[in-house]
Amino acid sequence: MPIRELPDELISQIAAGEVIERPASVVRELVDNALDAGATQITLRLLAGGVRAIVVEDDGSGIDAAELPLAFKRHATSKIQDLHDLESVATMGFRGEALAAINSVAACAISSKRADAEHAWLMDGRTGEISISSRSTGTTVEVKELFFSVPARRKFLKSDNTELAHCVETVRRHALVRPAVGFAIWHEGKLIEQWRPGSLAERVGAVLGQDFIAHALPISYELATDFGGIRVHGFAGLPDAARSRADQQYAFVNGRFVRDKTIAHAVRNAYEDVLHGHKHPVFVLFIELEPTRVDVNVHPTKIEVRFRDSGAIHQAVRNALLSALSAPRTGREATAVVASTEAPSSSKPGFQYPAPTAYTAPQTAWKVRDMEMLWGGFSTPTAEFTTIKKEAAQAESTAQKPDLILENPLFGGFSGFGGLGDFAGARGLDSSVMQATPWHDAHDLRDPLLTAPAVLEPAAATAEGDDHTIWPLGRAIAQLHGIYILAENAQGLVLVDMHAAHERVVYEQLKTSMASQKISSQPLLLPMSFAATPAEIACAESHAPTLAALGLDISPLSAKTLAIRAIPSALAGGNAVDLARSVLAELAEHDAASVLQRAQNEILATMACHGAVRANRQLTLHEMNALLRQMEATERADQCNHGRPTWKALSLKELDALFLRGQ
Repeated sequence: MPIRELPDELISQIAAGEVIERPASVVRELVDNALDAGATQITLRLLAGGVRAIVVEDDGSGIDAAELPLAFKRHATSKIQDLHDLESVATMGFRGEALAAINSVAACAISSKRADAEHAWLMDGRTGEISISSRSTGTTVEVKELFFSVPARRKFLKSDNTELAHCVETVRRHALVRPAVGFAIWHEGKLIEQWRPGSLAERVGAVLGQDFIAHALPISYELATDFGGIRVHGFAGLPDAARSRADQQYAFVNGRFVRDKTIAHAVRNAYEDVLHGHKHPVFVLFIELEPTRVDVNVHPTKIEVRFRDSGAIHQAVRNALLSALSAPRTGREATAVVASTEAPSSSKPGFQYPAPTAYTAPQTAWKVRDMEMLWGGFSTPTAEFTTIKKEAAQAESTAQKPDLILENPLFGGFSGFGGLGDFAGARGLDSSVMQATPWHDAHDLRDPLLTAPAVLEPAAATAEGDDHTIWPLGRAIAQLHGIYILAENAQGLVLVDMHAAHERVVYEQLKTSMASQKISSQPLLLPMSFAATPAEIACAESHAPTLAALGLDISPLSAKTLAIRAIPSALAGGNAVDLARSVLAELAEHDAASVLQRAQNEILATMACHGAVRANRQLTLHEMNALLRQMEATERADQCNHGRPTWKALSLKELDALFLRGQ
């Protein structure tokens, strides 16, 4: 068959096969054009889910009558002029292919009027005829009988309801990123969605529901770079709001909705410490950077992008989410209490709070002085884990056995847990990496109520004596079944899972101690070799300094083999080959340190779980209040290491409803 030049209509139909997948694709392209025209109100009208008719009306700048014939021509656009414009795209559309592709598979017409024109003009996309029309300033694009010229494509469409849902979702994405623009969606003559202009929070609440806003954290983060910086803002859902499906995850780059593996990886990395099970977090993220640092022309649907510095994007998104998720929710709720000027009525149960003062998170770790071995931190490590068990044994042998022995939550004393030294050795932990404070003297192991009065630090803020201080988690009043702590605050009752809460406290203390120390490396007696791909070998050679900083020594042994000569001491008990492959794969795409961090955190999480106070351990009020204060000062204290919640609250309103008060 001889080489021939394809006709324009066939070329446009081929392009339509890549760009126009379903009615939602048409809606996306037309709404993009409306936004580029500066529209402040966009109305979408659909018939049969968009299959029979799609009409997009806007109040933008309009199209001049002389330019209407060019609207349906391929590669005709007003948005870019040269290569420089293509490398720094600042508009939603830029290729000039959308209208030509749509017109090749459907019956199209454009009606438009500029502000300075006497009247509007109507152009038929099939015939090219132009006639006088009537409408206000703006543009109306009408698309009828989608895929009528390509019947085979029409057979792949789903039901009208399914196609309608995809169209609504497309507009929803535009509405989230453009809160100043009003949107309305009509289907079969009925208004099904309408979003009025407003603030970003109002728009997110209107589109995704007020429940999303109620269980989301505002984000505002900037990362300084050599190319102008990266700004990340929006909303991140609380771990409690995670869903079984990833249907409320929206990421926008310079106003464009994208699906990007770098952003997705950063989000998973930020949430991995607080999510339970196979849940998916919810978020609305807006990422802003220099247009020259992102390539939007890598996919026909413009839903994928390529970053010039994906590592910086990963760091910015991860740090933005971590900074929002780290703060305990108790501090935010205390602020809400302070903002309210209404004091509890005398009819409400419990002690009365005076006008609350502003809550500030404690600058020091709250702990009971005589219980420091239970609640104490690890900021100043002085002894190796391998010596702790010996010191404890010596202290126990020389001291008189107290009436009540307090089990050290980190270093042993629990059934089935022989102390951290043994555990660390079993998991391949190196004592030079994992250090902690030594055991206290034998008399410190006694119950503080039996030996010396327990005093909260600072002493001026005792759990029972200072009614002018508002504790977010309240004051402990009882222990339920040896499992839960019952506390009372200004809003109502708080139930705390003491094991889960203490597990998070210990876990965060261990992570802080670990982060303050350099990763030590343990040479292998015999190097471990494994077959590697050329990409893995190239990655190991080019990132040798980074691997060394991570405690890894990976070097080529041959053209197809890599040798592992040293691994991090804390991970000596694991599979070195799997670790090396994971690090190299991660290093090729993102920051390889996350692999080691996850592996180390898994060990620390296990240690914290074994070390946390167990169920049926009877705690005094001093101990319970110490734990509550520690939770208020601990990052991510709202979830345990496995992502389950550590506390729940019942407001006075909810309690009144239980007993039908006021009804």
